Amino acid sequence: MTQGHTITIERSDEHVRVVHGGQVLAESERPLVLRETGCPPRYYLPSEDVRLDLLTPSDTHTECPFKGTASYWSLPGAADLVWAYRDPKPEVARIKDHLCFYDVEVL
Repeated sequence: MTQGHTITIERSDEHVRVVHGGQVLAESERPLVLRETGCPPRYYLPSEDVRLDLLTPSDTHTECPFKGTASYWSLPGAADLVWAYRDPKPEVARIKDHLCFYDVEVL
């Protein structure tokens, strides 16, 4: 990490659910919480806890100097709703095979 920029990743015992348009897209009791300087905490859910069958891969990719290249998935009417780092940088390797949504419910 660069000076003044930190990322921490912790296992959470919180129950996290993702609902869009009344449909449950993901539900997990084993999320990772990623805290990054200047960003809100983000919950990364194991891919097994995400309804990937409902999501369509997007052509969007973004580059983070700290985490790597993100790939995105969409729903009809909800572009780039979820993202993942398929090959994250070594410092954040724990988020591999986890997906992150913009809006989650923490129960």
